[in-house]
Amino acid sequence: MTAETSQTLDRGLRVLKLLAETDHGLTVTELSKQLGVNRTVVYRLLATLEQHSLVRRDAGGRARVGVGVLGLGRQVHPLVREAALPALRALAEDVGATAHLTVVDGNDALAVAVVEPSWTDYHVAYRTGFRHALDRGAAGRAILTGRCKDIEEEDGFVLTQGELEAGASGAAAPLPADCGIEGSVGVVMLNESVPPEVGPRVVRAASEVAAVLR
Repeated sequence: MTAETSQTLDRGLRVLKLLAETDHGLTVTELSKQLGVNRTVVYRLLATLEQHSLVRRDAGGRARVGVGVLGLGRQVHPLVREAALPALRALAEDVGATAHLTVVDGNDALAVAVVEPSWTDYHVAYRTGFRHALDRGAAGRAILTGRCKDIEEEDGFVLTQGELEAGASGAAAPLPADCGIEGSVGVVMLNESVPPEVGPRVVRAASEVAAVLR
C-alpha cells in the first residue's frame, strides 16, 4: 500500500474478488483468514458492501456476490467495445469477413462488438447482442478452449463450419487470461471452410485486443 491508496477500499475490493472466485460463498472466518485481518474488520467490510447490494449473506452466514454488481457489469461492455474496435476493424478489413469480440454471459457467448468489412460484396450479418451457447460456434468454443491449461500447445484458434448458420464458417481465438476479460475474438464468413491464413490472424487480433484491455 502507498500513501495515495486506501487500505479499506483495497480490502473491500479483495473481498469482492474472493467471493467472485467461489460458487458456494465464504464465511466471515474464511474471509478473515484469506485477507489476514480480524473478523471485526470483515464484518464491517461486508456490512458496507451489503448496503450497496454488492454482497449478500445467506441464512447460514455465507457471503456471496450480490446483484448490485450486475449494474456495474452493464457499464463494462461499452468500454470493452470501444477499446476493441480498432483491432476488430483491422481484422475485418484484412480478412474480408465480419469480426467480433465475444464474452461470457452466464452459460452463453455474447457478442459485444462487431465490425463488418467495408469492401466485400457479401458478408455475414452478425449483430452486437447476438448470443448462443458456449459449446456452439467458434466464438464460444474458443472461450471453452481458453479455459484449458494446454491452449499454448494447440494452434491457438478454433474453426467451425455451419454450427450457427448454414453455409457460414468461423474462426476464433480466446483472449489471453491475463487481460481480465473471459472472451474471444473471431470472424464469421460465407465460406464452407476457413482459409489457412485466417486462424493465425485471429490469434494476433485477440492479442491486440487483450493489450488494450490490460
